[in-house]
Formats: sequence, structure tokens, C-alpha cells
Amino acid sequence: MKLLITGGAGFIGSNYVRWLLAHTDDAVVVYDALTYAGNRDNLRDFDDDPRFEFVHGDVCDRDAVFEAMAGCDAVVHFAAESHVDRSIVGPDAFVRTNCDGMNVVCDTARQLEVGKLVQVSTDEVYGSIEEGSFAETDRLEPRSPYSASKAGADLIALAYGETFGLPVAITRTTNNFGPYQHPEKVVPLFTTNLLDGLTVPLYGDGLNVRDWCHVDDNCAAIDLVLRQGQSGEIYNIAGGNELTNRDLTERLLVLCGRDESFIRYVDDRLGHDRRYSVDAAKIGRLGWSPKREMDEALAATVEWYRDNRWWWAPLKEAET
Repeated sequence: MKLLITGGAGFIGSNYVRWLLAHTDDAVVVYDALTYAGNRDNLRDFDDDPRFEFVHGDVCDRDAVFEAMAGCDAVVHFAAESHVDRSIVGPDAFVRTNCDGMNVVCDTARQLEVGKLVQVSTDEVYGSIEEGSFAETDRLEPRSPYSASKAGADLIALAYGETFGLPVAITRTTNNFGPYQHPEKVVPLFTTNLLDGLTVPLYGDGLNVRDWCHVDDNCAAIDLVLRQGQSGEIYNIAGGNELTNRDLTERLLVLCGRDESFIRYVDDRLGHDRRYSVDAAKIGRLGWSPKREMDEALAATVEWYRDNRWWWAPLKEAET
């Protein structure tokens, strides 16, 4: 099979490309605009692989998307603006990339009669939940421009399925972590700060709860939905590792050899959701379950950043 991976130079996208080339015989076309979060170095290991092709392009560019998608059997759509803080400061880019881009990808896939489209989404579209876990049929209540734009993208994809018969499925995953994650996100930001002897900014009281899923487990789930998921269906993906942000921070302090004096409490994020949690029983019925144990996976992630300063140091310097 030949797959188009939009946003394949980003964090989850590049890890999925790595997963595909290690576990399948598929050919892969990566399509990425290489914005600040898309990094060509994420894919440099594959430049000599005959199954790998890279195309530099904007997901909103219809002609370029059409050319890249032509001849592909399926599409896995990662391309998105994905940082909540950035969406609060500049929401326009999120609506353009996440909603307009989704429309371009869906319409192109319809014209080319692509066999399957998987929209990679987020648990944040459901909003916050005090107790229990969201099911795929629950109401969407996004609370940031980022999550609203992802909810809009999901609805666009489902509408193409209903109106045009486009075979589309959606995954909604909890917070991912692992190698090649841009250091604006909490795990790599805190890890790299602590490795450099810097403090870490913890929002509010630190008691917001997130469920954590290692990116390898998410990639396996996405691939399962691509191959066995039903068109028109949504699949929640959860790691089963609910932690407060304070608890996560304390684990990173231990792994980096720092103490609590390195925590710097900062004003809470606007519209900060208190708790995310999704029920992953549906994808479990397809045979998926997370394989990476949280403490082991977090320790391995810290070691990756410890060993790969060449990758993250320039990204942090570019942000200053």
C-alpha cells in the first residue's frame, strides 16, 4: 500500500512514519509545510529508503495536495497547528490549517477516490470532565481555539463521509509523549529545562489532570484504525495513565536529578481544562491496548532528550 502522511515531519507524524517503515512494507509519501513544528531532521534516517518520499507543501494548497496524493491508496492526516497557548495568541492559523486544510484533504481524497482517510484528532475536542470518561458519542465542548478547530476538522471529515461517501475514520488520543516532540510541549520543555538547570513553569495549582500515552502506542492504534477501523467511526485512544501536572512534574524532577525548587508556579492558562479522560473500549475491541508502561516510557523519553541535545537545542534557541 502507498500512504500519504500529511504533517509527517511533526512529532506524532514522524513517529508514525518510523513505525510504518519498521512494521510494514508500505511506501510512504510525507507531505509537510515544515513550519516551526515540522522538522526535516525527524525523518533524516529515511532519506535513502526507497519506500520513503518527502514533499514540501502547504496542506491548504489544493494543487500541491492533489499532486502528492495522486497514486496513494490511503491518507493519514496529522497536519495541524497543535499548541493551545499559540492558539490563544493567534487563532487564525489554527482555523486555516486545521479546518481549511481538512477540507482540502477531504475534497482531494474524494476526487481521487482514495480508499481510506484517517483524521488524527485529540481528546481535547470533548472539553473537561470531572468524573468518568468521554465516549465517542459524547457531545463536543472544545474550550480553546485549538480544540475548537480540531472539532471543526472532525466534523468536516464526517460530513464528507455522509455527503460523498468518503471512507473516513477519526482517532482521538490523549496526551502523547516520546522522542522528537517539539520543546514547546510540557514533557520535552520541562525535561530540557531541567537538564539545563532551569526552572519549569507549572500552570495554576498544578492539579489539572491529563492521561498520557506513549507515541509508539498511539501509532499502533492509528495504524489499526487505518487497516481495520470502520468508515464513519470515531476511536478514542487512551494510555490509561492519568496524572496531575504536578505529579508529572515531580516524576520529571526525579528523572533529571532536580528538586522541587526548580518548580516555578505561573498564572493559569486561559480556559484551562481541568481534566481530560476518554474511554478507549471501542478500539480495545479491535485488539489494541497500550504496551508501554508509564514510568519506563517516561524514563526512556528523558534519556532520549539527554542523548539528543543536537536535535532540541536549536529549536529552543530559535524560540528565544
